[in-house]
Amino acid sequence: MTLRWADFITPSTLQLAPLLEVLLEPIECALRQAELQLGLHEALVNAVRHGNGCDPGKCLRIRRIVSPRWVVWQVQDEGPGVPDHARSRCLPEREDAVSGRGLFLIHHCFDDVRWSPRGNRLQLAARRTPQRP
Repeated sequence: MTLRWADFITPSTLQLAPLLEVLLEPIECALRQAELQLGLHEALVNAVRHGNGCDPGKCLRIRRIVSPRWVVWQVQDEGPGVPDHARSRCLPEREDAVSGRGLFLIHHCFDDVRWSPRGNRLQLAARRTPQRP
């Protein structure tokens, strides 16, 4: 298998189910797919709500890269970006905090999470299960 990629551009919307289904096609294990769906859903919702401010005139750009060992999603919004200090992988200290759980979930669903310097593109990577001969 060689490197394959696909680009998706969609208006900012919270109607994410059809897009998630397409983005997760390369994941064969149903349990792993469910886990990655949770994390990818959080990333897309954050991009729509926080990055693009729920503005349907703005777009999300998603690139899916499939290699023999990894599946990588790059989620980019048109917002100003998440500042370094807000990119926490920990749960909020207060149980009644209104935000902060999404990034915690994202970090636990994916094997590797990276931010662009500006903070408006999130790269999420999952190891592929070994292919049987």
